[in-house]
Amino acid sequence: MSETTEFADIPTTTLADLLGRDRVMDIGIRPLWGPVPRVTGPAFTVRCPPGDNLMLHAAIHRAPAGSVIVVESGDLDHALAGGNVCAVAQRRGIAGFVLDGVIRDLAEVRGARFPVFARGVIPIPGVKKAVTPLGESVRCGGVRVEAGDVVVADEEGVVVVPAARRADVLDAARAKLAKEAAETLDDWEAAHRARIDELLAEGGFEG
Repeated sequence: MSETTEFADIPTTTLADLLGRDRVMDIGIRPLWGPVPRVTGPAFTVRCPPGDNLMLHAAIHRAPAGSVIVVESGDLDHALAGGNVCAVAQRRGIAGFVLDGVIRDLAEVRGARFPVFARGVIPIPGVKKAVTPLGESVRCGGVRVEAGDVVVADEEGVVVVPAARRADVLDAARAKLAKEAAETLDDWEAAHRARIDELLAEGGFEG
């Protein structure tokens, strides 16, 4: 099992609990069709200036199989990709797209079941003029993403695990899930009520 596919059974909710808000993309980065499979893989980072999609189109031929292509753009007026780009990425083994922007040809993408997390859909394509480096630090959905960081995305959202913390976070996530699996709902309810009552008492609540 590769370093990043080890996260395939780790929910984003568990990772968010461990990593905190600054490693979770904002709610605008959502799956564009569903039910979407959980996507995990090393980030292949791309920066596209507003209105331009050249480097994403370049990235699909350069990203290693298993990668999640993560794009900084922020443009809601021009599509970064369409059906053919997604089809070629899928054929080359790309795990999915996480885009701070929009795409088009959603019916084709949904039909192929290629995972795309983005801000939405628009039928207007971008141009192809701006050449920028691949593999540099980008910001997507408010999160700084470095090439090789572990991206985990599902219907709850998108979490980015720093590459340097991969092993520690994976161990902590597995321990948390094992603890939760061993706890019955009755156990959880009793502990939850005791904690809530304690907090209410500290706040002076009576009732």
